[in-house]
Amino acid sequence: MNKSAATFLFAVLAALCVTSCGPDKQSSVPERTADDVAGAQTSASLSQSLPVHVRTLVEATRARTSIGEIYDPSYFTIPYPGGDVPNDRGVCTDVVVRAYRVIGIDLQVQVHEDMRANFKLYPKLWGLRGTDRSIDHRRVPNLETFLQRKGAALPPTNSAGDYKPGDLVTWRLNNNLPHIGIVSDRRVPRSDRPLILHNIGGGTSEDDILFSYPVVGHFRYYPDGT
Repeated sequence: MNKSAATFLFAVLAALCVTSCGPDKQSSVPERTADDVAGAQTSASLSQSLPVHVRTLVEATRARTSIGEIYDPSYFTIPYPGGDVPNDRGVCTDVVVRAYRVIGIDLQVQVHEDMRANFKLYPKLWGLRGTDRSIDHRRVPNLETFLQRKGAALPPTNSAGDYKPGDLVTWRLNNNLPHIGIVSDRRVPRSDRPLILHNIGGGTSEDDILFSYPVVGHFRYYPDGT
């Protein structure tokens, strides 16, 4: 992905996916194994075979892993459209919103417009009596409702092969906290299980967590012939 695309990937979303940060990453670089090399080759081949918009979405998401991000679920008043929380912070939904803006899809606008027209169909978990353009699209249950309404929902399964690069997955973590991530084009070595790009507490990372929590939502969203 070129620098301009990577730079463009910042926009908004926060959620109910609050959880504790994981352990710090090791500073030393582990020796690459044969599995690592084979996995990298497989991933490179898979990435090149993807449609451009899917590859761009995944690469834009991965670009966030190099940013020193603070996990911050605070409420921010943000501009509309194209609003974003400060670039050095965010939560799981911010990963999704920022990535989709790189391929020209502004979920802040799309969710707001659908909620404004169909507010009664959206969850009433926060005591709101109307829409809020600064936060509605940054909540996982709202995203799930929006994606279902747009026909993007796929059946959640226990088969790793059903989850394609660029797909969105939602889970319920401990204490039923919602979480969302984007399916990577990279796989766990010697497995067909894809890694997940997400922010679960320590900034955007790429992890083997697809089946670590109950999967409650699986979505594939590329509107307008993207």
